Amino acid sequence: MKRVLVTGGAGFIGSHLCEELLRRGNDVICLDNFFTGSKNSIRHLLSNNKFELVRHDVTKEYFIEVDEIYNLACPASPPHYQYNPIKTAKTSVLGIINMLGLAKRCKARILQASTSEIYGNPSSHPQKETYWGNVNPIGIRSCYDEGKRMAETLMFDYHRQNNVDIRVVRIFNTYGTRMDKNDGRVVSNFIVQALNNKDITIYGDGSQTRSFCYVSDLVEGLIRMMENKKEFLGPVNLGNPCETSILDFAKLIIKMTNSNSKIVFCPLPSDDPVQRKPDITLAGEKLDWKPNISLENGLLKTIEYFKELK
Repeated sequence: MKRVLVTGGAGFIGSHLCEELLRRGNDVICLDNFFTGSKNSIRHLLSNNKFELVRHDVTKEYFIEVDEIYNLACPASPPHYQYNPIKTAKTSVLGIINMLGLAKRCKARILQASTSEIYGNPSSHPQKETYWGNVNPIGIRSCYDEGKRMAETLMFDYHRQNNVDIRVVRIFNTYGTRMDKNDGRVVSNFIVQALNNKDITIYGDGSQTRSFCYVSDLVEGLIRMMENKKEFLGPVNLGNPCETSILDFAKLIIKMTNSNSKIVFCPLPSDDPVQRKPDITLAGEKLDWKPNISLENGLLKTIEYFKELK
């Protein structure tokens, strides 16, 4: 049994991670400022005496004794991270500095939840960990993209300079239950629009591609990375390599929800990536990990969840 801190633990991915860590017998401290996280996501965990909820912002120092730190704190959808871009950058940069300082003091292992957004609008496809990315440093997405890139830099500098035990994962599009219906990401947008028989809005012509990983597969990958042998620090891609166009994805959602929605096209936002697909060869070699839940099966669970919210 370990004592584990999860920042952003009341968020979509964080709540599933807290739940799984508890299931495996750990003591879990969930740290969240509830900007995008929700108490409803972890309400069912509050009665567990191994679970502790702390309202705190990672841009401020936090002191505790723990064995492991999962740093997931940061708004991840464009509407949320663009709402206050300076705060978003602070959350990534000051947040990881504070968590690395904590890891250094209590000799904890720390895992940084980085993102496929560090690859930007990639000129290499699929994206391998060796690809350095094609990122606009002054665009509307830069607060998130460059904040996460700087967080990776700090992780490896703290490791080299202070011997902090680190792990870095790059998370690709993830979906599942407990997504915020207003988070502005494609899965939640399309499902909510389809269930309400509203027009499904596609930005661009729909030819851009994404790959979608169900949240339980992602959580398994995070835990395997945290528990892997010391010599592999990452970064490592975690995502589902099954690629689909946004137009085909919209048609699938309409079919699975039996919706009367029509597809409408809107201008493509600035710096929106044209292709996004992970090369997960390294995750297979180092972690013996690959996603197991198909897109259709994952969407069935997610659609049922959103139906219950109506």
